[in-house]
Amino acid sequence: MTFPKIIDVRAYVLRGGGADYHDQSSGHWIDDNIATPMSKYPNYRESRRSFGINALGTLVVEVEAANGTIGFAVTTGGEPAAYIVEKHLSRFIKGQNPADIEIMWDQMYFASQYYGRKGLVINAISGVDLALWDLLGRLRQEPVHAMIGGAVRDELSFYATGSRPDLAKEMGFIGGKMPLRYAPIEGNAGMQKAVDDIGEMRSRVGDDFWLMLDCWMALDLDYATRLAIAAHEHKLKWIEEALSPDDYWGYQALKKAVPSGMLVTTGEHEATRWGFRMLLEMECCDIIQPDVGWCGGLTELLKISSLADAHGKLVIPHGSSVYSYHFVATRHNSPFAEFLMMAPNSDKVVPMFSPQLIGEPVPKNGRLSISELDKPGFGVELDRTLNLHRPYKD
Repeated sequence: MTFPKIIDVRAYVLRGGGADYHDQSSGHWIDDNIATPMSKYPNYRESRRSFGINALGTLVVEVEAANGTIGFAVTTGGEPAAYIVEKHLSRFIKGQNPADIEIMWDQMYFASQYYGRKGLVINAISGVDLALWDLLGRLRQEPVHAMIGGAVRDELSFYATGSRPDLAKEMGFIGGKMPLRYAPIEGNAGMQKAVDDIGEMRSRVGDDFWLMLDCWMALDLDYATRLAIAAHEHKLKWIEEALSPDDYWGYQALKKAVPSGMLVTTGEHEATRWGFRMLLEMECCDIIQPDVGWCGGLTELLKISSLADAHGKLVIPHGSSVYSYHFVATRHNSPFAEFLMMAPNSDKVVPMFSPQLIGEPVPKNGRLSISELDKPGFGVELDRTLNLHRPYKD
């Protein structure tokens, strides 16, 4: 097929929820006394916003074809990422065939490698990549999942991440992942409180419901090992992102040390096939959890998934709404998906990337029919009534 060339790339910044899901107001469970690597500092213990977890805000990337068709995507990165998109990455996109996504990704990555490779730069590349897939789907009038191999199942099933796994069970989710609220700085007493929290939640959800613990990089190897052993009696399905994402050796040791039957998961803050190759070849975990908006976009996630498949590992993407749904629909080694409970009290199902996406599908009774993804591109629209700010122009 012949497609109109790309004529423009635009990067906007938004504040308040959406892709930067930590950018919430006070009282939201996602910012309520959760253990973090900053918990050792009293000034930054109670709130993740206090140390700037929401400092960047949402990045919105648009790519426009010569016939006026616009593809877009949202991720995190805010104004610094917008600068990178407009001032550097756009040169590799303008004038290109929208179908040539592979070469555009390759040029963006290797042109920025000397100052990128992970973090903010890869977030920016991810945003551009997802916008390109959205544009191509709109031009072809096909959903993204149809362009990457087609669905292998009729519906997606979800586990819920939030403060109330017991309510998630009532809503039909297959499992619930709760945040760790007590950090190593709080000593053995804090660990016992964490184990008691898990035990209390297990008593509410029963023995057959999946119960997981998200540690958000807050622990060291010794503490994580002791916590996993202490929590084993409560049938914890997995312990997630217990260590710094750069501590591959610690993850390798943790996987060997946890009780039999407990899984070790990580990868939310890992990026590109090279980072995940370390996790996989070093046997660091049982499940990898790339975020498609942070790991390099869909183009890179497909490579990561193939690598994981060859190692016999599952790929359960971190959150990311429709951007991961289209991927999960097409992969045999992604049998279920994560849903972030963005209601402040985790007591109802609301769109994950609200208010930025219009038409964002949400699971019903913990399930989502693939037919709800059968719209061109990623199948959602950008709410242009929001305060979109374009700080830079190329």
